[in-house]
Amino acid sequence: MQWYVLRVAANKEVQVKDALVRKVEREGLTDIIGRIEVPVERIKRIRGNKQTVHKRKLYPGYVFMEMESTEDGRVPEKAWFMIKGTTSVGDFIGSEGIPSPMRDTDVAKMLLEAEKPEEAPSIKVEFVKGDQIKIREGAFENFEGTVDSIDSERGIVKVIVTIFGRSTPLDIEYWQIEKL
Repeated sequence: MQWYVLRVAANKEVQVKDALVRKVEREGLTDIIGRIEVPVERIKRIRGNKQTVHKRKLYPGYVFMEMESTEDGRVPEKAWFMIKGTTSVGDFIGSEGIPSPMRDTDVAKMLLEAEKPEEAPSIKVEFVKGDQIKIREGAFENFEGTVDSIDSERGIVKVIVTIFGRSTPLDIEYWQIEKL
């Protein structure tokens, strides 16, 4: 079996995966179609004192399928009609009706991301040291400064701002600032 990429409607990846898994079981196609994956990453957001965990799709608009192809590289007919009959499904990535299998390195990367254990989610901080920022909220609203360091565990960014002509370090939550 090889891995293939299936285009699907935006924000319908999980529904398509669930529908395909049910159809494969119901129609007895487990010998042709293997695993079906939608890789996601968990992101922790901190606002005030509340933490929320969100799942973000790593490849929006795509579902990955492990499948056996025919000798000429096409999708077997039974599987083709089952897949195309699923709501929100587009087509496989490939040309002239023949899907292109994924490279082994891409498969390894995708599987590594898809099979990650439910580890502690990371905080997504889009800033790097030296970025020019503006403070959006809090006591120092509308002050401008430079990012000095980032504590991604706590979601805190140390910013250097000039107050009364002196450089002053401030610890600010990442969602309270924006890039200039």
